[in-house]
Amino acid sequence: MKKLTTTIIAEAGVNHNGSIACAKKMIDVAVEAGVDFVKFQTFKAEKLLTKLAIKADYQKKLTNTDESQYKMIKRLELDRNAHEQLIEYCTKKNIDFLSTPFDHGSIDLLSELNIPLYKIPSGEITNKPYLRHIGQMGKPIIMSTGMSTLDEIEDAMNILLESGVKKNQITILHCNTEYPTPIEDVNLKAMHTIRNALEVAVGYSDHTLGIEIPIAAVAMGATVIEKHFTLDRNQPGPDHAASLEPNELKLMVRAIRSVEKAIGNGVKTPSPSEIKNIILARKSLVAKKSIKKGELFSNNNITVKRPATGISPMLWDDYIGKAAKKNYKKDDLV
Repeated sequence: MKKLTTTIIAEAGVNHNGSIACAKKMIDVAVEAGVDFVKFQTFKAEKLLTKLAIKADYQKKLTNTDESQYKMIKRLELDRNAHEQLIEYCTKKNIDFLSTPFDHGSIDLLSELNIPLYKIPSGEITNKPYLRHIGQMGKPIIMSTGMSTLDEIEDAMNILLESGVKKNQITILHCNTEYPTPIEDVNLKAMHTIRNALEVAVGYSDHTLGIEIPIAAVAMGATVIEKHFTLDRNQPGPDHAASLEPNELKLMVRAIRSVEKAIGNGVKTPSPSEIKNIILARKSLVAKKSIKKGELFSNNNITVKRPATGISPMLWDDYIGKAAKKNYKKDDLV
């Protein structure tokens, strides 16, 4: 991951709707937007959930109500061959491929495919065997924390550390697991709480509508931003409605890069662009009216005006009561 700029992960997730052609178009969109990673999801339905598992409310609204969650998930699987095709396509397009594993077999598959880091989804933060497995892989980890308390995050992190992960390999993403997330439930300050309490790098995984919140998160110190995107928000599927369309993704990336530049180094000093304006905007001591040589400077005969090419008004007290060494006309610099 880049160290000097925010790492931006474009979350394709399951918005490919099971189509490799669609997934490749999404990679093209991610490349054009200028993100760092395009991320998918790796799972086997039979290992992820039981056939009796019910859909979340937002899934019920956005998908076929006659289709079970199991059938929906099964339809969105990407097999090994699909992964290999997408990784090859990402390499060709010069963008890094990521995927979130949801089960042990998927962890191993991504390891075999040499994925550079692991992304732990919010739903697995209380899955000790899963956390141990990923922790033993020896790769950097990004962990989302939707639905969790600070204690649960710390417990999960400790399992990762005990499994061999170094703290500097872990980035924890504040997150809210509702699609879309209501603005009043975002709670960006929790990012600072996590960073201060656990002394780890933090970021933000966003499920709100629009691009304002991830931009604000960057301004507040997020080192990683993850955001769902889609080719068309009106497509059928569980995550399209809470995802950015291509132009919105591009705008988000552009805004984040601008905010990064604006954050700066924190040193309060004149910037290169404004130095030239100092003499134009600041002021100098000038004659309020004609002053004869030997006359004492006073509140009645000197004042302060632009430009700042003369004596600074901060030296006002040093000049009041002193004798003029020459004649001055009105508005002459003292």
